[in-house]
Amino acid sequence: MRCYNRVMSPSSLLRVVIDTNVVFEGLTKKGGAAGLVIDAWLAELFYVYVSNALAVEYVDVLSRKLSNDRWLELQPILGTLLNQAQFTPIYFSWRPTSPDAGDDLVVDCGMNANAIVITSNVRDFRQAQQSLGLPVMTPTELVIKLVNR
Repeated sequence: MRCYNRVMSPSSLLRVVIDTNVVFEGLTKKGGAAGLVIDAWLAELFYVYVSNALAVEYVDVLSRKLSNDRWLELQPILGTLLNQAQFTPIYFSWRPTSPDAGDDLVVDCGMNANAIVITSNVRDFRQAQQSLGLPVMTPTELVIKLVNR
């Protein structure tokens, strides 16, 4: 696998869980860090971990917030992303750790997959960061990390 003219071994790839807000923004807005995260996911520049519940949340949020035509257009892309993801069984749950129950799905997935959470809403993950040691990054921080690897 090549990344910016450097060979990246599979063992050196980051392990991440991508919050629904990043998926939504990355699929619906042109440019920006979230869009680059989605592009990097499609290029398999890191390992993405998804639980069944998190995959269902991606579908639920996109199907509710998008027009029917836009949702039909993005469904195949989301399908490709999910096909490339590593599905993570949730053996342990740390709920509640966030004011948003949807964010608890991300925390559970991140903890069970031993992965970094990528979110545009770092504030809602502070308790999990402090009490569980869950690593959290913004999309911009992930893009910078990928460029500097």
